[in-house]
Amino acid sequence: MTQKPNIKTLVLRKTIDDDIANEIIEDKKTSIFKSLLKKPKKEEVHVDSIKLFHECLLVVSGRYVADYYRKATHNISVDSNVKEVTFGGGVFPIKEKSGLKKAFAGNRGKNKIEFPLEEHVFVEEENELVFDYNGNEIDFPFKINSKTIENYPEQILTSNSSNVRNPKISHESAIKLLKDALKSPLEKNIRKLTEEFTVEKINEVYIPIYEARLTGPKNKTGLLRLDAVRKKIL
Repeated sequence: MTQKPNIKTLVLRKTIDDDIANEIIEDKKTSIFKSLLKKPKKEEVHVDSIKLFHECLLVVSGRYVADYYRKATHNISVDSNVKEVTFGGGVFPIKEKSGLKKAFAGNRGKNKIEFPLEEHVFVEEENELVFDYNGNEIDFPFKINSKTIENYPEQILTSNSSNVRNPKISHESAIKLLKDALKSPLEKNIRKLTEEFTVEKINEVYIPIYEARLTGPKNKTGLLRLDAVRKKIL
């Protein structure tokens, strides 16, 4: 395995400000206390606090290459009157037909000959895995370009350090899962195996998320999470 690349830190820009976030939360606050039989009134649900967090998505990508030889058997078809084939100094007889095939084909069907060979195999696989803050594998739902990311990510994370949530999965664990995903089980009877796994990218992408702590009917509490990039309730 080659050396890990430098870790890149990205912070996505909010597409809403605090006022709009408050309006969305106020509009959606009853949803988490809704049941099949009843939906509470807005005045029955109170917003106790709203905080902005930055939660990390861990993105790892890599490449796996393998080069090896494996044993294999290839079949060729020959005329029905061919009984054996001489090839490379070896003599290869025809494959015996089953009784059923003999009954249907008789002497008209083609004969089969099996050649034991060795194949030179080259495998190349590339992939990218994304893990959410809790370490679950997900699809990456955001666009990354100069318009969607902050210019000074470290400054933003430092200024909001008490509300930054780093990934629960380690880089090493994420890399191992990527390697397992890229590397298919190898066949038996192989030789001269050469393989290489390269980590091409490790990005820590921090997503701005508003969290509102709520109190509903009968003093029940709840948590409403708002994705500040997609304006989406999570």
